[in-house]
Amino acid sequence: MIRFASRPEESEDMLQTTIESPPSVISATPPRVALKQQAYEELKRLILSDELAAGTVQSVRQLATRLNMSKTPVHSAIERLEADGLVSLAPQQGVVVRELSVEDIVNHYEIRQALEPFVMRRLAGRLTTEQIQLLENNLAEHQQLSHVGQAADLMRVDAEFHQLLCGFLGNEEIMQVMQRLRDKVQRVIFRVTHQFPERVSESYKEHKAIFDALVSGDGERAAEWAKEHLEQGLRRFWPSR
Repeated sequence: MIRFASRPEESEDMLQTTIESPPSVISATPPRVALKQQAYEELKRLILSDELAAGTVQSVRQLATRLNMSKTPVHSAIERLEADGLVSLAPQQGVVVRELSVEDIVNHYEIRQALEPFVMRRLAGRLTTEQIQLLENNLAEHQQLSHVGQAADLMRVDAEFHQLLCGFLGNEEIMQVMQRLRDKVQRVIFRVTHQFPERVSESYKEHKAIFDALVSGDGERAAEWAKEHLEQGLRRFWPSR
């Protein structure tokens, strides 16, 4: 049965209540999910910065204590890190931070050598003003950090340069490959920087050369610099290359 308001002001009150009291929307991340994400991001940071060095073995309890958390979110984080290839579970030992083998590093460089020169050829002469500014900011930070020697920041800035360029192309397939490689890229850069400090300034100069070639529209030169840049890193681990 339809009920009509007995007084005009009743209708107005009901309308006003409807306007002022919209249905509540729960947008906050559940605390349990947030803790799992926090544990994952922090453990990943510790691994990529080498604070949890390759070969390190720790129990879930030790990691939970380090993060000041219960074991439940840490368990969840470890499962994700294992899927990422950053840790493995050793029976009766605990959580082992995986080593990067020479084969892992070579495979990583070879995939990038197949992709990145292609990206440079396609991007040359097509960068927008905003994209050029992002790259200039990255290069300025890279140059500044080259004199300071903060390995974790250098790793981040170096990897960001390559991620930016691949992102500018807008090819989803290439971006998915680069996203999957992202953690390995950072670990390789960290290892190269740590073992071969001279690569810090060399890497900046090579990035600058790639950038200059792209802005000038010389795709072949940009591709050659990208190939040479990756080749220089690869030769540190495979001298006979």
